Amino acid sequence: MDAFYAAVEQRDFPELRGKPVVVGGAPNSRGVVATCSYEARVFGIRSAMPAAKAYRLCPEAVFIRPRFDVYRAVSAEIRAIFLDFTDLVEAISLDEAYLDVTASPILQGSATRIAGEIKRRIREATQLTASAGVSYNKFLAKIASDRHKPDGLCLIPPEQGRAVIAELPIGAFHGIGKATEAKMLALGIRCGRDLERLALATLTQQFGKAGEHYYRIARGIDERPVVPNRPRKSWGAETTFPADLSDRAEMCQHLAKLAEGVLKKLARHGLQARGLTVKVKYDDFELVTRARTLDRPFRDIRDVRPHLAELLNRTEAGRRKVRLLGVSFSVLENAQRPVTLDLFAPD
Repeated sequence: MDAFYAAVEQRDFPELRGKPVVVGGAPNSRGVVATCSYEARVFGIRSAMPAAKAYRLCPEAVFIRPRFDVYRAVSAEIRAIFLDFTDLVEAISLDEAYLDVTASPILQGSATRIAGEIKRRIREATQLTASAGVSYNKFLAKIASDRHKPDGLCLIPPEQGRAVIAELPIGAFHGIGKATEAKMLALGIRCGRDLERLALATLTQQFGKAGEHYYRIARGIDERPVVPNRPRKSWGAETTFPADLSDRAEMCQHLAKLAEGVLKKLARHGLQARGLTVKVKYDDFELVTRARTLDRPFRDIRDVRPHLAELLNRTEAGRRKVRLLGVSFSVLENAQRPVTLDLFAPD
């Protein structure tokens, strides 16, 4: 979906159309941009940017708190359209999914025509635009989907796959973040062609297990299947504070409140967890996590509190000021039966 949250706001509130809209934290808060309209992107505003920086870039922007219940409802409408074409739908987020239409008989089995029809149906049902990428694997379909936004449709056929990847700047590779990009640039890897020149042993030595993935991707090879209704591996919550925290006891209270909320959510879904992770972001934006896994599930917040304190003690929180805290539970179990969670379902 194109600028999904912002597009929903502009659809529901016509006075916002044509204006720079930022969905996320307030401009005077410690929050971040969840997404922004294309009018805001002209000013350099991007997702995950601190809201205060977005305000400095565009003081006239309209800042809006997210309405996730609305976004989930629209996402469910869109998913229903997908399922008219294929059962193989893998949700990545509320606004993005992979579809495998290999076996679909609709529109003579043409993936490009199917993508065009899905876009038309989405616009008709929701008054929103989507961009589609069509190719023979996930990696190239994702690259294609970003090529002609907004309202784009791009095909990368098999015979063009390696050539497209060869010219792709390394920072545009889906899954390569800023730190990995910096390391690759330091090694002289500026584009896919440079990546393809390196031996598997070299890439593995430099990037560990990910090295094999980079080796294959550089050659247009991505055999990951589209996996419908992926089990959710973790549930979590986090908060950014209006002012940096320095008191460890106060931090523990915030962590316990976050953890209690997540435990209630797990209980509603009939789940229990054995893994616990604490996330800490210091005032200089450095992010660290500390985790542990028990051999039995956590029972309730009283069971969790000592572990929260111990994990927090393994960070520099208190000695360094903290701007964000987060908690997540993983190694999810169900005592009665395995659970597959629908990522489009409302909490």
